[in-house]
Amino acid sequence: MWNEKNQTFDGDFLLLGLLDPNHYGLLFLMLILIIFMLAIMGNTVMILLIYLDVCLHTPMYFLLSYLSFTDILHISNIVPMMTSNFISGSNSITLAGCGFQIFFSLMFLGVECLLLAAMSYDRYVAICHPLRYPIFMNHRISVLMASGSWFWGIINSTMHTTYVMLLPYCASRTIDHFFCEIPAMLKISCADTSWYQTVGINASAVFFLLIPLSIILASYGQIFRTVLHIKSMEAQKKAFSTCSSHLVVVFMYYGPFTFTYTRPRSYHTPGQDKVLAISYTILTPMLNPFIYSLRNKDVLCALKKVLGKRVIQRI
Repeated sequence: MWNEKNQTFDGDFLLLGLLDPNHYGLLFLMLILIIFMLAIMGNTVMILLIYLDVCLHTPMYFLLSYLSFTDILHISNIVPMMTSNFISGSNSITLAGCGFQIFFSLMFLGVECLLLAAMSYDRYVAICHPLRYPIFMNHRISVLMASGSWFWGIINSTMHTTYVMLLPYCASRTIDHFFCEIPAMLKISCADTSWYQTVGINASAVFFLLIPLSIILASYGQIFRTVLHIKSMEAQKKAFSTCSSHLVVVFMYYGPFTFTYTRPRSYHTPGQDKVLAISYTILTPMLNPFIYSLRNKDVLCALKKVLGKRVIQRI
């Protein structure tokens, strides 16, 4: 009789990818590369502005710089390999390569979830308790929040990656996805992963999705309640502008991510998983710097200082 150990293999996996090897696939690849370059440039500019302008040396922008840094690493973990596979025509990826991709992808996803929650807390304190802001939200606390996000992201990713890499893969070595992601990997495993999906994934979902999302919604609920009592229309506009841009990022990120990782295995379809993954691995890293900068007067003023008013006017 066959057993799971005899059925496992040490060969490479095959990624079916996102793009068909034709002219339409090439056009779509070019679009993805444009998005990739915009994400790298936009987030790099955001980090440099926050570093160069003293006015942006606040806890909020410190956390935002970490968010931009995470976005750069996240999209760089996906797009270059996707491009290489399309150009070379080889969709193979080693077991070790797949493990690294899972580890980094899951780590960056977790870090971003916690950073978004930390940023919402920062806005809550700034708007609802402005006089206590230096006490409740200072540089030391923001450093602890950022480092804590990375610490827990690494711990969570290490546990899940270790489990998935030790699973026996016997039914097929073909992954119907454009990168190695846990739901796609579980589909091709011949082991019973129901306990892992019920306990392991749901436990992480509570810690990285439910709790941060609850903090975000509670924070912005209190913010909107406070803003409505502000008499100054200008102050109301500024508060609503800042908070609405944050909420756009939150729903664009948490929605697809939550839907991907909390659905039962039987409800996953390759098409849906790919579309959802595009949102939080490719689109969100590109949109974040533009959402946070175009509707933020402080960032735009910093950009004018760095580049000069004439350059801005010509653009």
